[in-house]
Amino acid sequence: MSEEWNTLEQDTDGLMTYEYIVNRVEEIEEELPTLADIMKRADHSGQFLASTARFLAAVDRDRFSPYLAPFIEGALEKDKERKYIGSLLEAIWGTDYKENIKNLTATDDNFRRIYKRIYGKAIM
Repeated sequence: MSEEWNTLEQDTDGLMTYEYIVNRVEEIEEELPTLADIMKRADHSGQFLASTARFLAAVDRDRFSPYLAPFIEGALEKDKERKYIGSLLEAIWGTDYKENIKNLTATDDNFRRIYKRIYGKAIM
């Protein structure tokens, strides 16, 4: 793994790290915090950070829930043009997120931040 790990440290856009996660999702759970750090350094647009959050939630939302925040926060930081973070609303908080907006904005800072960036307003 060390040779592969060294390769990930050289990732320039996040794709290599994303592919590593996708191809080894069943065996890398404990590595996810470090992989999130690597991806935050490499992914300048937020594309792969958002994709990773969506992927992990699709595979097993409950199991990977503790690891989603760094990927979501990284996507929020990097996606200045709002190309990718909007897809997180349904992928992470469900297709019925619009029915729960007030509760989600009150209880989940990442949801609130994404919602405000996408829709330009906060829910009171």
